[in-house]
Order: sequence, then C-alpha cells, then structure tokens
Amino acid sequence: VEAFTYRMGAHTTSDDPTKYRADEERAAWEAKDPILRLRTYLEKSGDADEAFFTALEEESETLGKRVREAVRAMPDPEPLALFEHAYADGNSLVDEERAQFAAYQASFADSAEEGK
Repeated sequence: VEAFTYRMGAHTTSDDPTKYRADEERAAWEAKDPILRLRTYLEKSGDADEAFFTALEEESETLGKRVREAVRAMPDPEPLALFEHAYADGNSLVDEERAQFAAYQASFADSAEEGK
C-alpha cells in the first residue's frame, strides 16, 4: 500500500504551523482524512454507531496506556545498540560512526577511572 499523507499537527510542541500554512490548506486536507472518511462511511451505511466508536476509543485508550507503561518499564538499551539495525546489510559509514561513538563513550569511562 502506498499512501500520500499530510501531517495535520505541528512538528513539535514549540512549532506553530499557522506561520507557514493557510487555514484553507489544512481544511482541504482535513476533508481527505481517511479515518474520518471511514467513520462517516460506517455510520452512513449503518455498520457502526456511536456506541461502537465509544467502545473503540475506550479500548484504544486502554491499549495505549498498557503499551506506554510497558515501554516505560523497559530497561534502557545499551548506547551502541542504536547502530545495530540501521541497515539490513553492513554499512561502512555506520561502522565508522559506531567506532567513533564507542571511543567517545570510552573516554568518559577512562576519566572516571582516573578520578578514583
């Protein structure tokens, strides 16, 4: 499936998209929102009602809460792990960056040992 999407919200909490987007542009994309379009279709066809969507919202909130709690409970990954799955096959640039980062981290360990 290939999809062309539009970011409806801001990039970050400090971003203000009203500075670079017209209200008409956002309104045009809101009318194309696939989730809203599917909801409208399901309601008009009688395949779903407000109770269905309320239950779905409650279920998604419960699932989201459970996932957030599980992620927060996970141990921090090893710092060098971020290089492990950047590419399916090896990449010399990533290997070089991994080595540089490992040396950088080792410099902190060396400083800590010297301070003892």
